[in-house]
Amino acid sequence: MPEDQIAARRAKRDLLREEGRNPYTDRWERTHSLAEARELAEDTPDVSVAGRVVLKRQIGKKLIFLTLQDRSGRMQVSLRRDSLAAEDLSLLRRSLDVGDFLGVRGHIWTTRTGEITLDAEQGVVLSKAMRPLPDKWAGIADQETCYRQRYLDLLTNEETRERFRFRSRFVKAVRDYLDERDFEEVETPVLQTKASGALAKPFLSHHNALDMDVTLRIAPETWLKRLVVGGYERVYEFARCFRNEGMDPSHLQDFTMLEYYVAYWNYADNMRFTQELLQATVQSSRGSLTFTCEGSDGAEREVDLSGDWPAVRMTDLIKERAGVDVLEVKDPDELRTWCRENGLTDEKLDGLAYPSLVDLIYKRKVRPDLVGPIFVIGHPIELSPLARRNDDEPGITDRFQLLLNGWEVVNAYSELVDPEDQRERFEQQAAHRAAGDDEALETEDDYLLCMEYGMPPTSGWGMGIDRIVTLLTGQTNLRDSVLFPLMRGQDA
Repeated sequence: MPEDQIAARRAKRDLLREEGRNPYTDRWERTHSLAEARELAEDTPDVSVAGRVVLKRQIGKKLIFLTLQDRSGRMQVSLRRDSLAAEDLSLLRRSLDVGDFLGVRGHIWTTRTGEITLDAEQGVVLSKAMRPLPDKWAGIADQETCYRQRYLDLLTNEETRERFRFRSRFVKAVRDYLDERDFEEVETPVLQTKASGALAKPFLSHHNALDMDVTLRIAPETWLKRLVVGGYERVYEFARCFRNEGMDPSHLQDFTMLEYYVAYWNYADNMRFTQELLQATVQSSRGSLTFTCEGSDGAEREVDLSGDWPAVRMTDLIKERAGVDVLEVKDPDELRTWCRENGLTDEKLDGLAYPSLVDLIYKRKVRPDLVGPIFVIGHPIELSPLARRNDDEPGITDRFQLLLNGWEVVNAYSELVDPEDQRERFEQQAAHRAAGDDEALETEDDYLLCMEYGMPPTSGWGMGIDRIVTLLTGQTNLRDSVLFPLMRGQDA
């Protein structure tokens, strides 16, 4: 940043102070947003607006045209000798820069070119900007700058502003949909003594006051199910979750997850509700059930959420698309050999147990090509340590995942409510952890104690908010749907 530009702005700030004006005022009374002001009739008096100066055109010493921007949009403002006191116009001419916040009070008029304009009878610098905005107000093209300085991205790119407004609309639509159907929203702990609720590697920390190690939650699942035991029959949480895993366009280490649990439902009830929920909320927040995404091959794909969504068994998909029957081949050594022979050599295969190997094959060889929407069902029981065993096929669970454009958007199942079965699953996970799989679950004795008091038949559900917003807005990286993604230090 050229130091002379900053120095010039500091001099203008000092000029305001010398003239008895505070360059950082405490408030401004607005009568209209800029969008509202643009709709007013010509000669409407006493209109007061405020916004950031994004364009400045000075025509001699008697006329300045500005463009102001607020959250509603932009509007032209005129500073004229005929309307504004000469000393005020002179001070604004000498002190005002693009990027400053300006309060304006005046009347509406129309220029010779037909531009609705607010003619200033009073203009006050509300906050002086010390650094110039991006050159020529053309927006920021560099993606890393967009992530690191999101405020500049939001200022200069309308598409970015709309994307995050859509995220808010979508979250509100989902929350309203659940609330209208008697769901209750809660908050559960972020700091935990056990990493529970998903197969993932946790972040570790230490609680100084209690002098004990803790993890950041990887999912709110077991806490929400405790609430089901406690009588919450329909409960949900928008939960910030943390998983110390690899980073790629569809994975971030900290992300927002919506989870809900419903007593007396099974996974089939949940699949029907999922389709109804997403079709209703996407339509209301977006206005369309069809959207375009970039596929794993770089080509555009159209995803259509209308109609009924098919359900296909996971093991059938792996057998059909990858050529291995994971219900028959359960020896981890055989699966590791298969992985190496089929190009999955960039993974740390030796430490992975059977469930993690199956998950790897599915995610790398099958899922990217599934456009969807499609429900993937029939997961092997080893992949679902918290899901209910199927009554007719004990080797699989009553579970489904919703895929859109090859991304897992929803994971759900009939919950495991048998405490003895759950204890056995935890013990199996402990064996995997002891063998070197650091994504395996830890045994959670307090949760087992809760289950022993009795849990009703329940179906639970989790959806990645960042993921679905990224897909619905046509982006390819979760960072484009997160306001302030974590970035590596610039001096690293």
